[in-house]
Amino acid sequence: MARKDYGAKPYLLPEPVLIIATYDNEGNPNAMNAAWGGISEEDELSICLSANHKTTYNLLEKKTFTVSFGDKKHVKECDYLGIESGNNVKDKLAKCGLTVTKSEKVDAPIINEFPVSMECTVKEYNPDTCILKAKIINVSVDESVLTNGRFDLTKAELITFEPFNNAYHVIGERVGKAFSDGGVFK
Repeated sequence: MARKDYGAKPYLLPEPVLIIATYDNEGNPNAMNAAWGGISEEDELSICLSANHKTTYNLLEKKTFTVSFGDKKHVKECDYLGIESGNNVKDKLAKCGLTVTKSEKVDAPIINEFPVSMECTVKEYNPDTCILKAKIINVSVDESVLTNGRFDLTKAELITFEPFNNAYHVIGERVGKAFSDGGVFK
């Protein structure tokens, strides 16, 4: 089997499309796209965020934020939130047609158009490594992506960032049952 080497790259797949949303000190919502993040403890999320982002400044001031998962319906909006800086554009969310509702759990906006959101508080941030660690307070899911009261990944049509070709892909096909299918080898 032939293989191609890419060298040391941050290519953990799938890379989630995480939309981090905050309020500034005047109550204005802001959001950015971040791909380098994941679960680091049962109720802890870790994300790599540079200190120069307006969103980073906001969440360090407020100590709260939300994380929504990008979806197929809003690929262009997700990408825009990653290529435009809140330091340069006052209301990025409105510019791309996204609306927010204030979270009931934390002082941060939930982006209405994204079906899954995590509401978080800041645990720690290291500006040298750009690692943000956050406590997950709640995960809220829009009823439109539920089937029989349970989350349905195929309805949510969440996307992943694929860094080899700078592309977005939909996640969704179910191929097995976790903690069960491997039992055939016992």
